[in-house]
Amino acid sequence: MSKAIQAVRGMNDLLPDVVERWQRIEAIARDVWHAYGYREIRLPILEKSELFARSIGNETDIVEKEMYSFEDRSGENLTLRPEGTAGCVRAGIENGFLHNQIQRLWYAGPMFRHERPQKGRYRQFHQIGVEAFGIESADLDAELIMMCARLWTALGLEGLTLQLNSLGTLESRIVYRRELLRYLETQRDQLDDDSLRRLDKNPLRILDSKNPEMQKIIAAAPSLYDHLDDVSREHFARLGEYLRHAGIPFTVNPRLVRGLDYYTRTVFEWTTERLGAQSTVCAGGRYDGLVEQLGGKAAPAAGFAMGMERLVDLLTQQTQPYTEVRPHVYLALLGDAAEMQGLVLAEQLRDAGLRIECNCGGGGLKAQLKRADRSGAHFALLLGEQEAGSASVNVKDLRGSGTQVQVAQNELVDYLKQRTGRGEIS
Repeated sequence: MSKAIQAVRGMNDLLPDVVERWQRIEAIARDVWHAYGYREIRLPILEKSELFARSIGNETDIVEKEMYSFEDRSGENLTLRPEGTAGCVRAGIENGFLHNQIQRLWYAGPMFRHERPQKGRYRQFHQIGVEAFGIESADLDAELIMMCARLWTALGLEGLTLQLNSLGTLESRIVYRRELLRYLETQRDQLDDDSLRRLDKNPLRILDSKNPEMQKIIAAAPSLYDHLDDVSREHFARLGEYLRHAGIPFTVNPRLVRGLDYYTRTVFEWTTERLGAQSTVCAGGRYDGLVEQLGGKAAPAAGFAMGMERLVDLLTQQTQPYTEVRPHVYLALLGDAAEMQGLVLAEQLRDAGLRIECNCGGGGLKAQLKRADRSGAHFALLLGEQEAGSASVNVKDLRGSGTQVQVAQNELVDYLKQRTGRGEIS
């Protein structure tokens, strides 16, 4: 026997029990985004490599080390998308719906980065992203954060904290970068290998180091906030006013930077202590220069993305266990006439809004009742030759008293609904 082929490392299967949790998050998120007027856009998984080099930055870890890039048969350099914002901006420019327009968009799907797989971090991971274009004021930033807060409430998630910072404009950041470099050069002999690698290329990322030995150096570094331009400082202060008025607590973290070069002004992260090292659940901010940087006419923009795998992990930890979607009824069929009639009966029950798992492949009564129990259904409907002839069915309660009664098929829907005590089956 040949050796079984396994999945690519860091790219995981999502089995049915897990997928149901994903579907719950996706459905609730969709309702929240729609409540704010955001519309779905669906984007390609493959993009030209140049798109990410120009947007994320050639000197970022993502572009340098993590992208899945290759040359196709026509000689074009392509990349599996490592994030969604750049593709969304590209689509807006290409299809002409960003200039002098307000657009509120969302998307969901897989992203790809060649990182070291660990809990909460995978090579194929999934994000839900939200992007808004055409609004420069801080009320948009507040709306994005309030959307996140509403989603946490809708999902029943607790313990998420909000951190904020402002990166200022690209111009003010250049001034700050020079001063930060001067300081870090005085500490060169104490920098770890990762920080030394970033020193000349992307020194702001050193501020985001998680190495405990680097924290004293980082704490003594010049503050980015002290180098903000007046407009960015006013923008950030206004955002704080909106959030305080809305009752959303936050912490200003002057060391919060994002690993993507396109961010300007507001950056934020929602974090949790329940996921170990991978504490960031959702992150985003402003990227007012990106549309022009990618060849479009200048347009302000802001957005965020959240990791589905981490949301699922959080949801799984909730004190109230999530109830998986199970069939209301398992239909056990005994004999040719019952099998013929049963498939039609199952369709009629589905027309009434019931979830039906119909036995296929035959089997005796004992075997079918075992399948019914494993399905999680509340009721088993037993349809044999005699019941098929009398247009009736035996209803067995699998989760309650275990009683069994015979019910006419034309009264079956009403009977099942009455048994729930609410006039409907959930």
